[in-house]
Amino acid sequence: MDDDRARLLLETERRRVEALLAGLRTDRSDDRAAADEQTDWSDPAQPLTAEGADDAVAASLEVHLGAIERAEERLAAGTYGRSVRSGAPIPDERLEADPVAELTVEEAAVKP
Repeated sequence: MDDDRARLLLETERRRVEALLAGLRTDRSDDRAAADEQTDWSDPAQPLTAEGADDAVAASLEVHLGAIERAEERLAAGTYGRSVRSGAPIPDERLEADPVAELTVEEAAVKP
């Protein structure tokens, strides 16, 4: 894959994930502010459940952001588009679908 195309894909993915995280942080702060207000919840666990789900989504997005950073490092090092396990080329089609892919499809299917 061309470095310029890879850079564009990674930048687009980074912006998407950062926007999702920013929106989630705003939603979480709004939810916590609302939880401090006196409300008539039919189920007092509902706000806690929603907060737990938001925290899980945020953690997953943070992990994905780390994968983006590693892909950017591979791009800078000249190893982007190669498996981190075997060094085998990762097809462009896979990188288009998942710009942070670290393994080939076959390697990803094998349990470590």
